[in-house]
Amino acid sequence: MVPCIYLINPLTRIMTASNYRIEKDSMGELQVPANALYAAQTQRAVENFPVSGIPLPGAFIRAVALVKQSAAKVNMELGLLNEAMGEAIVDAAQEIIDGAHLEHFPIDVFQTGSGTSTNMNANEVIATLATRRHGQPVSANDHVNMSQSSNDTIPTAIHVSAALAVNEDLIPAMEHLQATIAYKARALEDVVKTGRTHLMDAMPIRLSQELDGWAQQIGNGVERLRASLPRIYRLAQGGTAVGTGINAHPAFAARIGEILAEETGMPFQPNASFFESLSSQDAAVELSGQLKTIAVSLMKIANDLRWMNSGPLAGLGEIALPALQPGSSIMPGKVNPVIPEATCMVAAQVIGNDATITVAGQSGNFQLNVMLPLIAYTLLQSIELLANVTRLLADKAIAGFTVCEDNLNRALALNPILVTALNPIIGYAKAAEIAKNAYKTKRPVVDVAMELTGMAREELERLLDPAKLTEGGIQE
Repeated sequence: MVPCIYLINPLTRIMTASNYRIEKDSMGELQVPANALYAAQTQRAVENFPVSGIPLPGAFIRAVALVKQSAAKVNMELGLLNEAMGEAIVDAAQEIIDGAHLEHFPIDVFQTGSGTSTNMNANEVIATLATRRHGQPVSANDHVNMSQSSNDTIPTAIHVSAALAVNEDLIPAMEHLQATIAYKARALEDVVKTGRTHLMDAMPIRLSQELDGWAQQIGNGVERLRASLPRIYRLAQGGTAVGTGINAHPAFAARIGEILAEETGMPFQPNASFFESLSSQDAAVELSGQLKTIAVSLMKIANDLRWMNSGPLAGLGEIALPALQPGSSIMPGKVNPVIPEATCMVAAQVIGNDATITVAGQSGNFQLNVMLPLIAYTLLQSIELLANVTRLLADKAIAGFTVCEDNLNRALALNPILVTALNPIIGYAKAAEIAKNAYKTKRPVVDVAMELTGMAREELERLLDPAKLTEGGIQE
């Protein structure tokens, strides 16, 4: 027999008589790698979609397996699947849930828009494993896929995998970052610095107040995630092909939601409208929007850190981030703010991912969204990137930076904007005259104010005390 060449992620391999077997589906026979747990439909997808070499993430595959396992349990309860075969399916799915066999899920992200190829990939792998356990043939379609369709399984797996990733990875990482910022802020309560608006000198601020703003941004991000999760907990499973529930028992949808809730500890339930679940991905779009907002917050914080760390001689030099690695292949001694830079790159990627999910989300044609694999991949990538980089930002940047107080105090002493506190006493015009003179002569504002107002130095020092000015209000 002539060897067959096929593409897989996207390496070219040659199948010879010794390393392939013949599998058959409704379209006929084809060669499948001898050691593959999958069968014909997966192989067709491998050959049809040699696009990126990027498979769907393990977190998504495990969610699909969790759906398959839960479906088998429900079908046994309803008397639709005999117990011995059902338990074999449950045990086989558990192997995938536990992280095994991911190498047998090779199908490219860029595949059929329903994710049918990935659904059948899971059905075939589980059927193979279950057949070995059961000792009798287990059908990928009739048994593993019983009461299901790709059209409700893949949207359900998107929601389940996203809910798990947000709750188990992203929210804990963000809460860790928020706590790290808050702890650092408490340690810096007495540090006063020049505030900046438009990147220009402004009234003084405590470093702890600046960090409090960051902590609130992250806390708001956690609140936004939690506000979006109720829509993610609503599942498509039970809608089957077009939302009518064809070929599924009337009790299937409610029961599988209960089992998924029991298995994960999350309040999954059937969506009130399966037609909405299958035809749209609005909940994923909403969650992606919250991830984008978090990315914007992280980029703001990271850029503040980069500015404050800039220098050490020709920049602001307000803080020194931990030195993690040499910063140049040619300039000895140079150290760069690598963690904030990585954070900004993650933020850029997540913002781009949100645009991708927005386009994918509007691709619901009548009864089905047809960019489901892309939504699954991109949404989970955003969650994973944000979870990983927030921990890095907390542990390798914020927790360990030191304050360059000499630089802060030097800038404060020469900051003419402090004269703002005298506005209620001498008026805006006179205060502006003092500020311009102080800028021009590069003298402390106290000295200039004493000359131009005749006020006593002791009184001016009290009114223009930077630390007191961070408390707001009218100086008296």
